[in-house]
Amino acid sequence: MKEDCPPSSHVPISDSKSILKSELLSLLKTYNCYHEGRSSQLRHREEEGALIIEGLLNISWGLKRPIRLQIQDDRERVHLSWTPGQSSCHLKEPPAQDGRVTAQEPSAQAGPQEESSRGRSEPAEEDEETPQLMRTKSDAACVIQRRPRSRAPGEAQRIRRHRFSINGHFYNHKTSVFTPAYGSTTNVRVNSTMTTLQVLTLLLNKFRVENSPSEFALYIVHESGERTKLKDCEYPLISRILHGPCEKIARIFLMEADLGEEVPHDVAQYIKFEMPVLDSFVEKLKEEEEREISKLTVK
Repeated sequence: MKEDCPPSSHVPISDSKSILKSELLSLLKTYNCYHEGRSSQLRHREEEGALIIEGLLNISWGLKRPIRLQIQDDRERVHLSWTPGQSSCHLKEPPAQDGRVTAQEPSAQAGPQEESSRGRSEPAEEDEETPQLMRTKSDAACVIQRRPRSRAPGEAQRIRRHRFSINGHFYNHKTSVFTPAYGSTTNVRVNSTMTTLQVLTLLLNKFRVENSPSEFALYIVHESGERTKLKDCEYPLISRILHGPCEKIARIFLMEADLGEEVPHDVAQYIKFEMPVLDSFVEKLKEEEEREISKLTVK
């Protein structure tokens, strides 16, 4: 990797670093071999000598605070699917292209039969069209009740009047604040020229989240516990390729900018040890320190 401005034979990793194009293409080949036959494979092309890679980027939710959805969207609809007995509900999106959500007219006149069919879970495909946001029932704003078998006409009309829609999913405006389940994964279609801030904005727009992108950050979280924050000038898709295709080894997480914390490798290697083991390490370090002090005292 080079620290200066990249020529045509290099691809920028950030505003100050670059990688050889041939090296990145080799890593891309490995990435696509790992995801062979799946929509996670990435495509590449060249424009005026510049290499551009595009495809789906998986991002895991790692939020500790609730996020706010738009209360009303004149073009989209939202379906809140929930099965009695399950501890969470899902927000699913309709087909979208290039990170943009297909606009649909809201359907406020959906009848009970239509609602019932929407309430059933559907198999999720492995592409950008069907990401999920999971809302746990423990959230204070998530109030879900079983529908009675029949409603009075006036009550049904009142419920429809308070129902709003986003991205093909119905939800009540009073329950528009929630926390996605930690570790659940969504994806967005991006390219290698999009910066961290642009990817964040795209993801939040996709789910019609009202919070500002400046409230969040993207982190590379390793299996070892090491955690590195992606800078605003970095390119998440290229970072994904550089860290390899296996998400068991490294994942990209969306976290709060003020709550997320970087964990260096030197610290991460001790995270998975039990407390008794860590205590023994501390004791040995203390003993070694005392021996060194004794040696210095004798001298």
